[in-house]
Amino acid sequence: MSRNLSTSFPLRPARVHEAYGSAAPVLAAVACGQVEGSLFWITENWLPERLNPLGLSTFLDPARLLTARTGSQIDSLAIAEETLRDGSLGLVVLETTRPLNLREGRRLQLAAKAGGTPGLCIIPEGMGSNAAETRWKAEPLPSLESRDSTLMRWNLKKNKSGTLGAWDVRWDAETRRLHVVSPAGE
Repeated sequence: MSRNLSTSFPLRPARVHEAYGSAAPVLAAVACGQVEGSLFWITENWLPERLNPLGLSTFLDPARLLTARTGSQIDSLAIAEETLRDGSLGLVVLETTRPLNLREGRRLQLAAKAGGTPGLCIIPEGMGSNAAETRWKAEPLPSLESRDSTLMRWNLKKNKSGTLGAWDVRWDAETRRLHVVSPAGE
C-alpha cells in the first residue's frame, strides 16, 4: 500500500477527477475543505438526497459552499462547464447519474484547464469517463479495535500523471486535517 498521499491529494488543479463508492461524498467534502475560495456543488433535482451545507461544517465553512439543483444531467454538465471555465471558484463538485461520454468528459477537462479550477465528479460505480485525470474509490473502513467511524480506504484506481495506490485515511474534525493511518501491525 502506497503511503505518499500528498502527491495525489488534494486534487490536481485545472483538471477534473472522479470518485465513487459509499464514501465518495466524504472524499468530495475533504477536497472542498483543502482548497481556498468558494465551492460549488451541483446535483440533479430528482435525486432524493439533499445536500445540507451545515452538515459539512466538520470539513469546511458552510458559508463558502454554493449549491445548484438542476433538472437533468445535461443542465448539470452545462453549469459545471461554465463554472470551471470561469475560474473564480476553488472547486466544482458534480454528482452524475449516468456515464459521461468522451465528448462530455473532454469538455469538462478543457473548461477546467481554461479556468484553472479543479473539478470532481461523484459517479456511480463502473461509470467513469476516459477523460478523467484520476478516479478514486472511497469506502468506509470499519475498525473494531478503535471504534473509529471516520476511517476510510481511498483507492486511486486511475491516474493519468502518476502511480496508483490505496490509503487508509481518517478525518480529524478538530484540526480539519486528513491523516494517513497505518494498517494494524505496521
